Amino acid sequence: MAGSHEVAIVGAGLAGCLLACYLAARGHRVTLYERRPDPRAEGAERGRSINLALSERGLSALRGIGLDEQVMAEALPMRGRMIHPVHGRLDLQLYSSDGLRSINSISRARLNAALLDAAAERAEIRFAHRLTGLDAATGTMVFEGGHTAKADVVLGADGAGSAVRAALAAGAGLRERTDFLEHGYKELTIPARDGAFALDPGALHIWPRGTSMMIALPNPDRSFTCTLFWPEEAFAALDTPRAIERHFAEVYPDAVPLIPDLVDDYENNPVGKLGTVHARPWQAGGRVGLIGDAAHAIVPFYGQGANCAFEDVVVLNQVLDETGDDWAAALPLFERRRFADTSAIAAMALENFVEMRDKVASPVYRLARHAEHALQGALPGLYLSRYELISFSTVPYARVRRRVRRQHQVVAAALAAAGMAALGVAAARRTRGR
Repeated sequence: MAGSHEVAIVGAGLAGCLLACYLAARGHRVTLYERRPDPRAEGAERGRSINLALSERGLSALRGIGLDEQVMAEALPMRGRMIHPVHGRLDLQLYSSDGLRSINSISRARLNAALLDAAAERAEIRFAHRLTGLDAATGTMVFEGGHTAKADVVLGADGAGSAVRAALAAGAGLRERTDFLEHGYKELTIPARDGAFALDPGALHIWPRGTSMMIALPNPDRSFTCTLFWPEEAFAALDTPRAIERHFAEVYPDAVPLIPDLVDDYENNPVGKLGTVHARPWQAGGRVGLIGDAAHAIVPFYGQGANCAFEDVVVLNQVLDETGDDWAAALPLFERRRFADTSAIAAMALENFVEMRDKVASPVYRLARHAEHALQGALPGLYLSRYELISFSTVPYARVRRRVRRQHQVVAAALAAAGMAALGVAAARRTRGR
């Protein structure tokens, strides 16, 4: 099935819009179907943004359609984590050993709007089209209200709750499982103060509290979007304005004066779920496929959800190059090439949740980070931290995981050898002193 095709993309979110741009550039006739009304007119749903941390993988994908500079014009660079203890001084932990590299805070709604504009120039977008049925063998789609459409290829880019994935699970042998965290999330807002940022805008702010945390990312309007990541039962426990105020005063004392609408935000913004989607296969018959969160949604604690989905688009584009746009060959190859990497970042994102909510406040952790940066300076190009490999490179995620393990093994062996050598020197000195 090579050549130009009618391609339907279900889901006009970040991944779907970027995919539409790439496929249109290949000469395919693309139609995007989105269950929501146009968010550019309707506005973002309250409390559902989770600001994005755009890093090199996502930027590399945007460069492919010439959208990187436009997006970065609305992004704010964050060069490290600012740790807020309950008491004591703030602690800035730089992301890179030279302190120069940054991840970039951007509003999901703003990024989606930019991608929708780009997709609208290259493809047809049909809003308010909720998929209710799909025949994977024929590419026939059924939408709410009874409307039908058909395409040569149907691609599900419709997120963690994917209707395309559900259809494949119901009729095409796909196996799926979502592992939900016991934690949920809720958003709050720190507004600008006298027209200025209330916190350092050059950092991702973290209030680590062991089993829970709050983070804050800067916005171009000089506000911050805060996100609480708490055990789900903890949200329900704060059931009165007084309980909310008392808890925040005890746990996040420096943040309370910065959130004038704390009680209103807390009571009215929803609690979202967090989970990891496991699904296989990602395609059926070389005609229907999944991409991004629809195939492999992950938790947001490495800031890689959107970056990973954007990288999916780049890899699929490469696979289409290799197969001459033969979708029957490309879709299975895309899954084989991408599965290990998406599994690796899913595992590392879960690991990073523990690091962010607990370890970053530890003196031992800070010492280890300083030692790691010193090693990078002493061994340029040979030793790189996991964070830098994930955020500031496009090295495949699975390869990052293997490399970091080898690095740790080498360092552990070197430290052990140095320890043995030190013991030998000490023993020799004792012998000479007799």
